[in-house]
Amino acid sequence: MSIIVKNRLFTLNTANSTYQFTADAYGILRHLYYGTRVDNTDFSYLVQQRDRGFSGNPADAGDDRTLSFDTLPLEYPVYGCGDYRESCLAVTHPDGSRALDLRFEDYSVFQGKPELAGLPASIADLKTESLQVRLRDLVSGLSVCLTYAVFAEKDVIARSVRIENHGEKPITLDRVLSCCLDFFQPAARDMMLFYGRHAGERNVQRSAILHGKLRAESTRGASSLHYNPATIVCTHDTTETTGEAYAAVLVYSGSFLISAELDQISQTRLVVGIQPENFAWRLEPGESFTAPEVLLAYSAEGLGCLSRRLHAFIDAHIIHGAWAGRRRPVLLNSWEAAYFDYDDEKLLQIAQSAAELGVELFVLDDGWFGKRNGDTSSLGDWYGNENKFKCGLPGLCRKINALGLDFGIWIEPEMISMDSELYRAHPDWMLAAPGRPPIKSRCQYVLDLSRGEIVDDLFEQFSALLSSCNISYVKWDMNRSLADLWSAALPAARQGELLHRYMLGVYALLQRLTEAFPNILWETCSGGGGRFDAGMLYYSPQIWCSDNTDPIARLAIQRGTSYIYPPSCVGAHVSASPNHQTGRETALALRAAVAASGAFGYELDPAKLSAEEKQEVVAQIQDYKRNWQLYAYGTLYRLESMRGQAWLRVAADKKRAILTYVQEGADANAPAQYLKLQGLDPMQTYHVLPSGQMLSGAALLHGGLPLPELRGNYPLVQRILEAT
Repeated sequence: MSIIVKNRLFTLNTANSTYQFTADAYGILRHLYYGTRVDNTDFSYLVQQRDRGFSGNPADAGDDRTLSFDTLPLEYPVYGCGDYRESCLAVTHPDGSRALDLRFEDYSVFQGKPELAGLPASIADLKTESLQVRLRDLVSGLSVCLTYAVFAEKDVIARSVRIENHGEKPITLDRVLSCCLDFFQPAARDMMLFYGRHAGERNVQRSAILHGKLRAESTRGASSLHYNPATIVCTHDTTETTGEAYAAVLVYSGSFLISAELDQISQTRLVVGIQPENFAWRLEPGESFTAPEVLLAYSAEGLGCLSRRLHAFIDAHIIHGAWAGRRRPVLLNSWEAAYFDYDDEKLLQIAQSAAELGVELFVLDDGWFGKRNGDTSSLGDWYGNENKFKCGLPGLCRKINALGLDFGIWIEPEMISMDSELYRAHPDWMLAAPGRPPIKSRCQYVLDLSRGEIVDDLFEQFSALLSSCNISYVKWDMNRSLADLWSAALPAARQGELLHRYMLGVYALLQRLTEAFPNILWETCSGGGGRFDAGMLYYSPQIWCSDNTDPIARLAIQRGTSYIYPPSCVGAHVSASPNHQTGRETALALRAAVAASGAFGYELDPAKLSAEEKQEVVAQIQDYKRNWQLYAYGTLYRLESMRGQAWLRVAADKKRAILTYVQEGADANAPAQYLKLQGLDPMQTYHVLPSGQMLSGAALLHGGLPLPELRGNYPLVQRILEAT
């Protein structure tokens, strides 16, 4: 069993980790341990209680000054009980008071895991076991149900929380976070955040957790381009291959908060959940509120091992549906080939050229609907642009299919243009603060998806579109942050519910459309990677990684992404050179090597390629089709390199591997370079292609692979290793 309960001591075991907490004599839920698996141990002995000045004591502790919520390691800390650190739950009672004091009530253990109402969450298998622990505030009747779903073989614990009002009056939830981790043994720890901007997402920042608070957060109504809703906490000495590391990944796509705090006695607290700013939820008697899930993973073998555990889990238990585990079609997206300037004749010329190269899917990007010829109109009018298509959208689709290509399309369901039939019919459907001019971004505004009738209308529009022709792929975009936070459908006292209700509306629409059209390949996007999160991956098996298609810029973007998310879900395209975002010139081989990260495609006009480049593209597509399992699902190792970036993908049986190395520049008379590989079988002999070397796995692991002398801009080395 993965869950063991003995005398209110709760032990959760995965293959390589143990998580433990206890309900003490006072019913306080104390966190005891999370780390390397240790069987048959009660870690209560680790907690040392001492009298700390200005740390108050609960009334039932009597004269015991050592017992304080302010210093104990807790499973689910709340505001108003004398704990002055970051809390997970804060409420306002009908009389305006805010005190809470949660104590243990009961627990249950069962196979599988409960669904989270209206929210994406990890998917259980037959081996998943769950623990639910119920806490109750005796004065108000508020109860908290903590759920721990243990995926033992994948070394992941999925945490979630449900708040229930069993009292007789409504309570306002001011703050509901999903997870707390208290590291009560003082140690020098770092926090890894994934920050960025449009066209520069998920850069890695590793900072020491010092006294005060270190935060990553979004208040934008989306998980955002600017911070990712995931973090890694590790010791100062943790490297790619050694040391302890913990990951917390929020399965949510809206505004969020991740905060790490070093307290007065050098304990570290990490909390994760919905952003409390602009959040207030009125919970009526008998109602409940469910917070998003957090995925916890631990590694004692460095950051690389932690990433690989997350990759395996997300591929198996978040991504699901018809396209899970399958090779995605090699696509060509029309955006950088034509932008808004096209008609059906031009599109067919691009598609014809793409088909001749071996492309399998043609994707029509922005500009196909309403009267849209730029970004100033027609969002909300999801029917074909009659001025662009002589044969109509269904006719264009049939002609694309006749070329041997599948047909895909771009949509932006959450947005509206003032110059649209939808706005003229329903101006109150747009988010807008009363009496104030709305904030415009990219000449567009946001539909109030907290309202069920708007979700219903969008479902009907897109159902009609997707039923009108043979559409096999949909790119769902979202190109601005939310502002003007006011809904015409909510009373003043409930406007604080808007952002979360909006996100629930997005999820509801995604759920209905993916269920109605289960064979369509869905790819989500938000100005590139502005909602690259586990919540979106529940509905779409891939996400457009970034609008920046420059391969050198993508090295950093995709490396940062790889700390949490698997290669299979990374949308990556080969684009033109010079690159449209940076103006940088790079070799076609380099662009393809960087783009071969799972969901591979092109974003250029193939008719503009030279004859030699066309032959190269044909070979690239053939290579991807031949090696797609390694590219998308091979075990990923980020290798140490002094001069560039190197990554290795190894097959599950360790008989094949693909190495890619990109160096950012070259030096005259440079020192020799070697890459120590990882993940290979030391007992096997590997044929290294195209160099022809025959080397043992042990030699490659411990001695390394010599790199050739490298010259020119951004030199590339690729090697295939095959066990003999």
